[in-house]
Amino acid sequence: MTISFYPGPSQVYPQVRTFLTDAYDSGILSVNHRSAPAMELVEATFGLLREKLLVPADYHIAFVSSATECWEIIAQSLVRKSAVHAYNGAFGQKWAEYARKLGVEVTEVPFSPEGELALQELATDVLCITQNETSNGTQVSMPVLRQLREQVPGLIAVDATSSMAGIAFDWSLGDIWYASVQKCFGLPAGMAVLICSPAAIARAQELNERNHYNSLVFIDENFRKFQTPYTPNVLGMYLLKRVLETVPVITETDTKIRLRARELYHFFGQQPDWQLLTPSAAVRSDTVLTIAGDTNRIRDWKQFAAERGVLVGNGYGNWKESTFRIANFPALQDTDFTELYRLITAFA
Repeated sequence: MTISFYPGPSQVYPQVRTFLTDAYDSGILSVNHRSAPAMELVEATFGLLREKLLVPADYHIAFVSSATECWEIIAQSLVRKSAVHAYNGAFGQKWAEYARKLGVEVTEVPFSPEGELALQELATDVLCITQNETSNGTQVSMPVLRQLREQVPGLIAVDATSSMAGIAFDWSLGDIWYASVQKCFGLPAGMAVLICSPAAIARAQELNERNHYNSLVFIDENFRKFQTPYTPNVLGMYLLKRVLETVPVITETDTKIRLRARELYHFFGQQPDWQLLTPSAAVRSDTVLTIAGDTNRIRDWKQFAAERGVLVGNGYGNWKESTFRIANFPALQDTDFTELYRLITAFA
């Protein structure tokens, strides 16, 4: 069986195999999405998200198709006129470009992957931050988000696609949090979790944008009743519920992921052929490691690993040819990393 360190779609939890069969046998895949069993599934999954990820009781939860759809929802339903997009990598930049295409007046604030994000006090409808930049393995820490919260009077939207369910958040530091499930949730692609503060919902109600099928007002009105605004990914919701039932509370997962990240960074820091793309430990991601090296050496290493049943992530964006990426997601077992260490050592 292949071990996948690809940072999304990524390795799924091994128990998903059993859950897929259980979903079929339970009959949930054939129920009407307005029926009591479907509503009970949504309600139970919301409860588990609050219990396991410590989502505040007054924050609203919804399921949508993808993190990319969240970009669209934010632009359409929460921005009055303008937004500031601060980014240091490819996904943050794509989010800014997408918002501009949808008519938002975007102010881009690029910053270096080698340093922490720092902004002056600013007035904007929405500040958009990529908390964990999957393209280069950097993150915006909770202390930095806390500082931003003190400086920004508007809403703060947080792309947590490759960190939600992997590390613990202070939810109060953001108004819109979202993530696809094919990363730290350890599930197949096809669904995203969108979590909004009361302030975000109040903004959506103020704007009352209802011209699109994914209007946040319409989405929220349905999910308050544990219904969906459109025929949902019932299988995705069922698998999310079952996985959440088996995982520990996020504080335990956070401790494990951060410890394993330190071990990984120490290991790669000792390798003569590889360099850590981000020299500053303060901004390195705990869930996605990006390793730099000679282009030919990287190509040979990926082939060597693949031939032995281990898939590592390609580089992305500006770092496509000069790096490879390693996911440090909860679904990966410690034994998987033991095999990674063994292969790196053998390749050297």
